[in-house]
Amino acid sequence: MNYPAEPPILPLPLHCTFSPQNWQILAQHWYPIAFLQEVTDKPLAAVLLDQPLVVWRTPGGVTIARDRCPHRGLSLSMGQVRGDQLVCPYHGLHYDAKGHCSHIPAHPDATIPPTLVLPTYPVKEAYGLIWTCLAGHTKQTLPEFGEWEDSDYQQILPDALTVNTSAGRQVEGFLDVSHFAWVHTETFGSQDNPLVPRYEVRCSDRGFSADYWSKVSNFPKGLEHLAPEGFEWRRLFEVFLPFTARLTVFFPEGGQLCILNAASPISSTQTRMFAPICRNFDRGVDLEPVYEFNRQVFAEDQRMIEAQVPKELPLDLTAEVHIPADRSSIAYRRGLRQMGLR
Repeated sequence: MNYPAEPPILPLPLHCTFSPQNWQILAQHWYPIAFLQEVTDKPLAAVLLDQPLVVWRTPGGVTIARDRCPHRGLSLSMGQVRGDQLVCPYHGLHYDAKGHCSHIPAHPDATIPPTLVLPTYPVKEAYGLIWTCLAGHTKQTLPEFGEWEDSDYQQILPDALTVNTSAGRQVEGFLDVSHFAWVHTETFGSQDNPLVPRYEVRCSDRGFSADYWSKVSNFPKGLEHLAPEGFEWRRLFEVFLPFTARLTVFFPEGGQLCILNAASPISSTQTRMFAPICRNFDRGVDLEPVYEFNRQVFAEDQRMIEAQVPKELPLDLTAEVHIPADRSSIAYRRGLRQMGLR
């Protein structure tokens, strides 16, 4: 894994819940902050790593900037977009797509102070989401999710889920395989099938992968019979540090379900989770049962991870007790430590 030993020093948000060291490291990475369809010609507010952001679209594209007018500190997401300008609702100051103030209505002929400028951030549109990186220029790339562009796969985009816990806790819960029998009893798990077979974890350039085979069905309750008798389900987890993971579930007859779990840290104890999904089977059927199934699964997970104490993921491996089923969790915590997080 290639991470800068000494990342550039960036200004911390005014009220930052992360340690300065952790914030500086995390700011080097890409995170989703909104859905593509959310971003229109009306300003949209978002928060990433304690930094309030404003997002808007003009004919020239999407702009992301700090959501604070440098004149009197008002949230620009309360304002409006006129043409290609973002207008502050307090005194009408206009800002262009590069964050420069272009017009002061109270003094239309005055020279505009060079300090009237908004910090702006890079934008990437991928997997139905808007991504940004607070460090600006970074060598890091987006997580791999090529199926989203594959015409053989159907695109499914559930609602985002805001959970009151850290991004690390949320991602680790996504990777956990021993909770299926106890947490997901209403959706696809069963307490009669709690066994976790041994599985392997392999390091990668971006994190690690875990290849897990078991007899836990991925069909919703009542549809388990659709799998051949004795069928073993393969679940391939791939982790892109720090807070994104993808799961590929291999269905009978060559079916594949791909889920990208992209945890966007609002603060050190609150996370907005986006989960684009692709599948190459059952195309053309009503998707509402799919959305409902995923809502139920996410809600079952949310109830557990919001109850964990502490909310921040302990990276000291002696802070919590581990069992053999926790191989992926241990690898995840080690990977975050190797990034320099504490």
